[in-house]
Amino acid sequence: MSLPDPSPARKFRRLGLWLPFAALGLLIVGWSAAWVWAQGQAASRMDAAVEALGQAGYHVTWKNRQIGGYPFRMDVTLTEFSAREPSGWGLDAPRIEGEAYMHALTHWMIAAPAGLSFVRPVGGPVAVKGDLIHASLTHLTARPPSFSFEGVKLTFAPQAGAQPFALTSADRVEFHLRAGPDDEGGVFARLDGGKARLTGLFARVAGGKPIAMVWNSTLSKMSAFQGRDWGDAVRHWADAGGRMTVRDAGITAGDAVLGARGGSLCVDSGGRLSGILPVTLRQATRALDALGAEGLVDQGAAQSATAVVQARQAGDTAQATLDFQAGRTTLGPVALGAAPKVYDAH
Repeated sequence: MSLPDPSPARKFRRLGLWLPFAALGLLIVGWSAAWVWAQGQAASRMDAAVEALGQAGYHVTWKNRQIGGYPFRMDVTLTEFSAREPSGWGLDAPRIEGEAYMHALTHWMIAAPAGLSFVRPVGGPVAVKGDLIHASLTHLTARPPSFSFEGVKLTFAPQAGAQPFALTSADRVEFHLRAGPDDEGGVFARLDGGKARLTGLFARVAGGKPIAMVWNSTLSKMSAFQGRDWGDAVRHWADAGGRMTVRDAGITAGDAVLGARGGSLCVDSGGRLSGILPVTLRQATRALDALGAEGLVDQGAAQSATAVVQARQAGDTAQATLDFQAGRTTLGPVALGAAPKVYDAH
């Protein structure tokens, strides 16, 4: 008895083997096309932003622009970057690097690995270098957008022909801008381990010791903060009833401390600060003497303010009120000088 012949084996179908590779190839082609499109969009949007800023009086230029980062990032590198705003402030950097992931093109990290220079309208440029200089920019449609700056182990050097700068170095500098609920915006700034110039007001007050600063405030009516330039935006904001609430602010220079908490400030029609700021002063006599010696406050006003502080002093600390009204600054009943100018009304 013979057994039937076994059925011949079926030939292996290769289609199932190649389908995953074909799908992967299509995915790569599609992703590559999307990246190239995003690259073009990044370039065109930058050009449009520069043109819009130019129409508003700002001047932004660079020598070369490279956009890379394929396949998962969008990297933008600008060389010999320069920016100027109408009042004369500016920023220069040999190299600016920006990076965002493809899945989050509105979240940018920005770095200045070769340092930067900021330009003062009157004082001239100051070169800034450090172990770390970077920033982040996110939530671009919010008002204000989220922005953070961080600098570590910074040095400040006025360039040739520029006026001196108050600080020579700082261990850390931070600045943060955030949108909040109810049309509010938060502004936070901090400086730690600052070293003053060998001469000048800061050095006289600090006595060679480190300087620290902090500013924490909330601004209302942020949707009104818009315009063709800084002065126009502040004017619109003030006209809409915008105010700044000071949550915590202070300057520590050696043993001298100026602290403020709970004040409410705005900007008057002349572009100057207006409002009341309760302050806590420690070693105020030394600070006021330095202000008078530097010519920043009239000598007679400095002596009168010293008498006011001494009358309100408990130990080495005194409570007083800084009043910014009608374009003037007063400490208690003593006029110290003009109120700080926020923008040039003319």
